[in-house]
Parts: sequence; C-alpha cells; structure tokens
Amino acid sequence: MTAQVHLAFSFCILQKLSLLVVETNRYYHNYIDRLDDGPSPEPDVTEAEMFVFLALTVQMGHGVRDRLTDCWSTLDQLYTPYCGTMMKRDQYLHILLYLHFADNRNEPGRTDENFDRLWKIRDLFQILNSTFPKFYNPSENLAVDEVIVSFKGRVIFKQYIPKKHKRFGIKIFKLCGPTRYTYDMKVYLGREIHSTVQYSM
Repeated sequence: MTAQVHLAFSFCILQKLSLLVVETNRYYHNYIDRLDDGPSPEPDVTEAEMFVFLALTVQMGHGVRDRLTDCWSTLDQLYTPYCGTMMKRDQYLHILLYLHFADNRNEPGRTDENFDRLWKIRDLFQILNSTFPKFYNPSENLAVDEVIVSFKGRVIFKQYIPKKHKRFGIKIFKLCGPTRYTYDMKVYLGREIHSTVQYSM
C-alpha cells in the first residue's frame, strides 16, 4: 500500500476523532455529576489530546512492560522519554479510564431479540468498515481470515481456542487481499440464532 493511501486513510480516521472526544467527555461528566461531593472536574479532553493518546497506545504495543505506568518510569532500564514528552501519565490514565465510543443512555434492551453485543463500539466499527474500501481497490484474489485479538477481560463472546498461540481473545473475521489490507471485518459475537440484524461482511 502506498504512502499516499496511508496518509489519506489516516486523515479520514482523524476526522472521526470527535466521536471519541464527545463520548469520553460525556461519560466523565456523567460520572462526576453522580458524585455528591466529588473532586473539581478535569478539563475536557481535546481532539489533539485524543490523537496523542491513540498514538501512544499504538506505540506501547511495540514494547514490553510489566505495568502500563512503567512507560513513564524514570528508572534507567525502563525510561521511555517519548511517553513523558508526548503526554503526562495522569492525563493518559484519565483518558483511558473514561474512554467511550457511545452514549450509555442509548443502551438497547438486553431482552430485545436484536440486541447488539457490540453496541458500545458499533459506531466506531461502522466508521472503520466504511473507510477501508475508500482507499484501496480490491483485487480478484480475496480471502476471509480468522484473527484472534488477545483479550483477558470479561465479555460473553470471548473465545477460548487452545490450539491458538493467543488462546483467549476476541475472534474477528477479516476480508483481506494479497497485500493483507483489510476491506471489511466482523466480530464473532457468539451464536446469534434469534438475531435478525445483518451487518456488512
């Protein structure tokens, strides 16, 4: 994939940062409002800060640390000046704690036969899936690939596949070309026998 495609795709995604900023700030203020005698509110997260937060999160995936806060450690064997220069530790942890992609007040009823287990990130997922095909034309040779994203949290659709290197995680089906570029993807949410909701893929 060319550098121009990378640049255009990144620019399109950056235009969607407002979704993360709005919902993260909303969730934080809703939390503060529920406290009878809480601390003074922190300033709202800006789009620039959200961009730095995402960039740091991606960069952290290239290093191994026992704890997240080790990225801001001043110990010689752990010192990573990049993190401290880009964002203060407390600011990063604040965004991480309140990071949201949807308004909790819009949560669908769990007894609804069309309940979407991915509703909290559905908008973001649709943004990504609608953006992928805009910047790269698929070839005639496509394949559906199964990917396990390592995850140890608590969700009902977490998979355990003992034969995989990453035994616990979220299963994602991806439509890819020879360049390994993703054209579409869908999260496996478990058996959806009664669901009539259809998504792209």
